[in-house]
Amino acid sequence: MRQRREDLRKKQPFTGIRRLIAAFWNSVAGMRACWQKEEAFRQEIAVLLVALPLGGWLGENGVERALLIGSAFLVPIFETLNSAVEAVVDRVGSDFHPLAGYAKDIASASVLLAIALALLVWGLVLLD
Repeated sequence: MRQRREDLRKKQPFTGIRRLIAAFWNSVAGMRACWQKEEAFRQEIAVLLVALPLGGWLGENGVERALLIGSAFLVPIFETLNSAVEAVVDRVGSDFHPLAGYAKDIASASVLLAIALALLVWGLVLLD
């Protein structure tokens, strides 16, 4: 067990603040790739850019604003995860396999659930 942890540390070239900076730039690269390759992500970001000021304006208190804005943020978050699953499945092989379709469908379902949650939150907060 101890040897395995030491092996993992050797694979991690950065520590401390350097690791945080490298992780930040890896995340920026991931956002850029998702923006360039995923139309759904671009559409969800457009909706988010409208929802941010609208949620801040329509929420009557901090909790309502957090719910409105937070639920809107969840949709592109799940879209990035969906895109990552699709990329990994496509990388593994192009031939049809039921588990590949299963993985992609489940990842897509998570986006649908995030959209449903956002709509539910917005509906409940605004109808109250």
